[in-house]
Amino acid sequence: MNRDLDETLAGRTLFDHSNTSTRDFYKLITAAIVPRPIAWVSSRSAEGVDNLAPFSFFSVSSTDPLVVQFTAVGGKHSADNAAATGQFVVNIATESMMDQVNATSAGFAEDVNEFTAVGVASAPAMVVDCLRVRDSPVAIECELHQIIEVGNSQVVMGRVVAVTVDPAVAAADGHPDFTRLAPVSRLGRTEWGLPGRVVERERP
Repeated sequence: MNRDLDETLAGRTLFDHSNTSTRDFYKLITAAIVPRPIAWVSSRSAEGVDNLAPFSFFSVSSTDPLVVQFTAVGGKHSADNAAATGQFVVNIATESMMDQVNATSAGFAEDVNEFTAVGVASAPAMVVDCLRVRDSPVAIECELHQIIEVGNSQVVMGRVVAVTVDPAVAAADGHPDFTRLAPVSRLGRTEWGLPGRVVERERP
């Protein structure tokens, strides 16, 4: 290592992708970008098979129109179903359902109904034609906006057409309260994050 680079690092550890395997680089970045909210995505195949799987690469893409996104690494049934039917639901995963969320991450065959296989209670979505997780306090119903192929992954974007909220987790304005919602998140390795301390800051 040259002196200039050594001084720039100043005690930090350098992970250079040129000499780090893709898998190790993936593990590194998922341990650094934390916590990651979980999209517990329910969908239905063109053949009518209901699917349920968690995705921790999940965020908002646009506010007008309101679009949310999840990334299916390596291709997943959820992405295929969204492409085939144009619909899916993002269910918010909470601490009480953490083991079920984890169980649905297994590599089930495409003809397996994960709701039934894992024992997750379901209910019909209100607007889109697929199931939602009955006990998830927030269900975000989406119509497909677009799917973008990025490397070995698919970024699935859905335009939000309806949101249902359990009053038990709602604040006075009807919106979810973080403490009552108690969402779980993914961290690095096999770690999961549980709800923590909440502080407030007014934006300048």
